[in-house]
Amino acid sequence: MSLIETTQYGHVHELRLARAPVNALNPELCNALTHAVHHAVNNGAHGIVLAGGPKVFSAGLDVPYLLSLGDDQDALLQAWKAFFNAARALAACPVPVVSAMAGHAPAGGCVLALCCDYRILADGPYRIGLNETQVGLVAPEGIQALLARAVGAHRAERLLVAGAMPEAAEALHIQTPPHCACRRHRLPERCAHRPRPLCGHVDGAGYTDGAACHVGADWEISRLQHGQHQLGRAAQAHALGGEHKRAIDQLRRGDHRIQQCVIT
Repeated sequence: MSLIETTQYGHVHELRLARAPVNALNPELCNALTHAVHHAVNNGAHGIVLAGGPKVFSAGLDVPYLLSLGDDQDALLQAWKAFFNAARALAACPVPVVSAMAGHAPAGGCVLALCCDYRILADGPYRIGLNETQVGLVAPEGIQALLARAVGAHRAERLLVAGAMPEAAEALHIQTPPHCACRRHRLPERCAHRPRPLCGHVDGAGYTDGAACHVGADWEISRLQHGQHQLGRAAQAHALGGEHKRAIDQLRRGDHRIQQCVIT
């Protein structure tokens, strides 16, 4: 079964993450997304809608998979590169990309949404955000920059420090998704019938700058390749002193109730 389900609405292509149960981002899913974005553009898409599950858009990186790699630095590097390549494919896409989130988008799910030109979140008790500090981690600097581009530097700092996961109504107020949609409407269809927007424009409360997102992804990949990220039990981004290792150890022991993945 394909990890990305593709549906066409005229010149708009919907790419739906399809890795049950919560679209945890392992290398296979990330690589499939990268390929699907390029394939859609090469097949004449004028716009792309990125969708996920009905309750969870994507729960972020597949932490159990990452932990299973132990100290295999090469495998960890490849996993991170696959994730950032997917983010870069969305950010650098030459046609407009809309994330249609019918459910929660924590951590890596939020990162994918931040790499899109527009973000639409279903109205309801659905949360979005970068919650790394809640488990003793820090979001990579390139990802911090993505959030700052969307909501402004000061607001991004407050959200990142708290590891905040605002619900849809609050997220709309702070402009994490610039739109909310009632669940009685199918989100991709609503996105597909919106007027085609221009790409690459920035307005501090709305959508992202594709070039800036592209640079952010390249930056993080370069840092990984040059060993500036510590990969392994002790870290998956920058360490918060011993808190980072403690969080990873807790994940290994199952102290955090994380069935798939809630952190980037």
